[in-house]
Amino acid sequence: MRVELIKSMNGNYVLDMMYISKNGAISKRTINVLQVGVVSFCAYCFLRKSRRTFTIDNVLALVPIVYKESLVI
Repeated sequence: MRVELIKSMNGNYVLDMMYISKNGAISKRTINVLQVGVVSFCAYCFLRKSRRTFTIDNVLALVPIVYKESLVI
């Protein structure tokens, strides 16, 4: 997971993340990774509209968000 987070931070792209909290609640978050540490990482969370710190071991899945351009005539 850490490698994917670093790639996202260096490439400056947004991710969809499935995350499990300490109490076992699973949530889907859209994030922009700002900083990656050894055990945790900081990201801007679009759900909470603020900067959050997440534990890397609690990340269940990461999926990059791909924006497609549409042609308007």
